[in-house]
Amino acid sequence: MMPSGKSSDKHFCQLLFSVAIAQPKPLAAQATLPCPTTSLADARTVNATDRILQEITSVGRRLEAMVLKIADLSAASTSIWADIACFQVTITDLDQHLMTVEDHIAALPEWDTEMQSLRAKITDLEDRSWMDNVLFFGIPEHKEGSDIKVFLKTFFPEPTGLDFSPSFEFQRAHRIGPLHKATSGQPRPIIACFLHQEQARQVISTARSQGPYSLECYEIRVAADFSRVINEQRKAFLALWPRLRKLDNKFGLFEPARMWITHNGK
Repeated sequence: MMPSGKSSDKHFCQLLFSVAIAQPKPLAAQATLPCPTTSLADARTVNATDRILQEITSVGRRLEAMVLKIADLSAASTSIWADIACFQVTITDLDQHLMTVEDHIAALPEWDTEMQSLRAKITDLEDRSWMDNVLFFGIPEHKEGSDIKVFLKTFFPEPTGLDFSPSFEFQRAHRIGPLHKATSGQPRPIIACFLHQEQARQVISTARSQGPYSLECYEIRVAADFSRVINEQRKAFLALWPRLRKLDNKFGLFEPARMWITHNGK
């Protein structure tokens, strides 16, 4: 005969209780086993902690490297500031020199005027101090012998026909230019400084009126001694001389030009 519902449930509970009492150890062991879900969470936490520690270590190393770089940059910036200070001093000095140069440039017109005046005075002094000099062109090399003064005394009065009183005297006389020019075929000119300026002027004026002199088969020319500035002016003027002669009939330029040449010893 089958038991009723209530009596069967009661009987089943008693059976389970008896089984639990008979096997307590497996149940206790089963109760103390860890939960798989809890162990996985702990492992993940450990891994995350390790990664955080590694990142912190890496960040620390980076910070140390940055500190070293900052120290280098600080030293470099200190050097740059020192260079900037030196540049400022140099710029200040350059400004002062520039101001000085600007002042000099501003005074250049006055200096130029004064320089031109001094050059004109020097040219005038040279020409006045050389009024005793006479240049002789075309005299062959070594024709004068050992004494140029004696040669000029014996040669020059004869073609000019001048009778000098006092006697025909020189302070000094010599060839102009280095010796190697003597081998070029063109004899070096002779310059003679007369003791008396009147004699030099007479010789030049006589040579201008009579033309070149002859020595054997050579043509001897005589000229006054001028400074470089006057010689350049003479060359520039003589280059225009043919045109001046052509314009003489229209504008009457010939006579003033001739007087200017005569006055300047041309």
